[in-house]
Amino acid sequence: MKFLLIAFLAITCAVQHAYGQHEELSPLGWNSSILSPPVLKAGPLTFDSTFAYFPDTLQLPFLDEFSKDHFQKYDADFNDPGVTSVKQYKLLDTDDNPLPADAVYSNVATFRKQVNAAQNITTNVPLEPESIKVGNFASYPTQYATTTVYPAYTIYDTLDLPGDLSDTIWMMNPFYVQDSATKFFAPLHDPDRYWLDNYAYHNYRFAVKPWTLGVVTFDGLDENGYPYSFGSTSSGNADVLTSKPINMSAVSAADSVYFSFLYQPEGFGDTPESADSLIVEFYAPAQQQWFRVWSVAGSPLTDFKKVHFRVIDNKYFHSAFQFRFRNYGGLSGSLDHFHVDYVMLRPFSGYQDTLFKDFAFVYQLGSLLKDYTSVPWDHYKNNFTGKMTDAARITVRNGSNIPENYQDGEVNISYNGTIEGSFNLVGQTLAGNAINYAPRTVYESFHDFSTGYRFDENKPGDEQVFDLEANARAQFTNLTVNDSAYGQQVFSNYYAYDDGSAEQAYGTTGIQSRLAYQFTPYEADSLIGVKMHFVPTVKDVSNNLFLLTVWADNGGKPGAVLYEDNFFFPREPVYEGERNKFTNYYLKDTMKLPITGTFYVGWRQLEADKLSIGFDRNTINSDKIFYSVNNGTTWPNTSFEGSLMIRPIFSTALDATLGIEEKEIAANVFEVYPNPVNETLYLRADPSVYEGALLFDIQGKLIGRAEKDQLQLDLSTCRPGVYIVRDIHSGISRKIIRN
Repeated sequence: MKFLLIAFLAITCAVQHAYGQHEELSPLGWNSSILSPPVLKAGPLTFDSTFAYFPDTLQLPFLDEFSKDHFQKYDADFNDPGVTSVKQYKLLDTDDNPLPADAVYSNVATFRKQVNAAQNITTNVPLEPESIKVGNFASYPTQYATTTVYPAYTIYDTLDLPGDLSDTIWMMNPFYVQDSATKFFAPLHDPDRYWLDNYAYHNYRFAVKPWTLGVVTFDGLDENGYPYSFGSTSSGNADVLTSKPINMSAVSAADSVYFSFLYQPEGFGDTPESADSLIVEFYAPAQQQWFRVWSVAGSPLTDFKKVHFRVIDNKYFHSAFQFRFRNYGGLSGSLDHFHVDYVMLRPFSGYQDTLFKDFAFVYQLGSLLKDYTSVPWDHYKNNFTGKMTDAARITVRNGSNIPENYQDGEVNISYNGTIEGSFNLVGQTLAGNAINYAPRTVYESFHDFSTGYRFDENKPGDEQVFDLEANARAQFTNLTVNDSAYGQQVFSNYYAYDDGSAEQAYGTTGIQSRLAYQFTPYEADSLIGVKMHFVPTVKDVSNNLFLLTVWADNGGKPGAVLYEDNFFFPREPVYEGERNKFTNYYLKDTMKLPITGTFYVGWRQLEADKLSIGFDRNTINSDKIFYSVNNGTTWPNTSFEGSLMIRPIFSTALDATLGIEEKEIAANVFEVYPNPVNETLYLRADPSVYEGALLFDIQGKLIGRAEKDQLQLDLSTCRPGVYIVRDIHSGISRKIIRN
């Protein structure tokens, strides 16, 4: 979504404030699930030690329903079989022969300096230039330019000293130096890899009720999870998904070759507007040209739609045919989503052959714990009775044109590769009634796993991970790869409702608004902090302030405040630069807060903009999310379905390993209070190292200073707004609000 999206959000905020609605969902600014270090779009400065790959050719039929990752991996090594190389040199003579390895030249004229000391005269005699070819290693093959160069030295010749030899002074950093670059070439031989690029995002969570496990998502983020154009309000060509070459030479238009796929706009992501589009293009090898063969404009969420058309143009029936998907949309974030599934190219089909006959899992397996996706390991060990779920959600789709009256299977739990337990996954409801899977429908059923197996509480260690696998047995199995679903059960030192991935960003709006998330731990224990996964969205709020807050329970809603940060130590959202990483916000001063029974964690924000916490759309715990815009007088539930990516941390044996207390004490060096402030701001610092503090406005202009003997700043002449106070000794900065 472009400028129109930003303007719309601003208008929406104004309308929501007018009518008392103070919560929002927004699209993501980047995708932390695939986040990796950004790369320069221009590529490396030299092709030296880089690889060129020669793709293999796929055979018909082509089918990818994205249950697994079939993207080509580019990880060749210099010593792999079949790898060849070509070395090219920087400097050549005019006959294209490499110059010696020690060849160096100047780009400016050099001279023989003849010095007559008696007459105080120096005569500069130019040294003889020559022509060579100079290469540019920015691209392969090397492009050469014939260039005039000069010797990379100066000769000093003193004329009036008998027997004196001339001195040659070499340049310290000559402009032209002989060098070489090697390009490596690797053949690809992997018929299980179908796609040449990975700009689009293979995932199991962004589509709503896909026909099988996995889709490919098209948005405004590149292969590293970053926007194609940070801060841009424009649209353009974004993701591309290109097939390997496919041998179409053995068939013709008479063989009824059909191209098919499914697509869905929006899903759990952002709505593509009518100006956005999903496009399919075919490559004609003889003309070396791509042709558009299909496209669709953006629209709000729908079920998956079928696309099915015949390939009839003779220019595509070639041994090096390719096809590709691409999208046109916003380039500044995870915007304007399209999701693609079940891509097929096959001969001997027909216009009526649009049924994808398959029985498949739709989503990966979720938690087998009751209520939570993760709990502290020692809490589970001490309270394992009754903690297995009695309503595990299983989502499947019957892709046949006939009913599937009975489907069964099992769920296996493994530890370090060894199966330790198994549940019978029967095709019936919790009430015992057989499930009639109607033709071509997605069906969600719930299964009781509360009896029989439990996670082994006797396992040693401070945290544990168990592997989960669900297998289905249907009356027909066209694609067995999607007859299994997988998951993990993680036990660490925190409670979690979410699945660890954000599809959107959630937050409340309004100064002093509050957000609270309800938890009921397995046992009484000490809370030491909260994990939060903040995500960037349309507006960067990483400098906004909030106070970490913990509330007691009051009849199912937040009650008395058990803990809140001091005004002189507010927090800020942190956008972590690692995949799905949470930031740990530990309690200050009261390092361990006793918790008994239901409690709530969240924040009181000091500024109006929403703080954009990650919002998991795939697990629904909306009844645990509360917010208040009237200083905690009333606490309505959220109107959005999902789970916040907020996880309370409890004191466990992991404390010593994490070094929690030492980390927090070391960070508490420079503090300011009160915040917000009216006129006088007080400073707290170690007097043995305190050297004063600086006051800046929000544009970075220095407007005030506290000297070494001053522990306060006068803000009486400052206008209301946001300011920065910086400790001179440590460099620590604190943001403050002037009322």
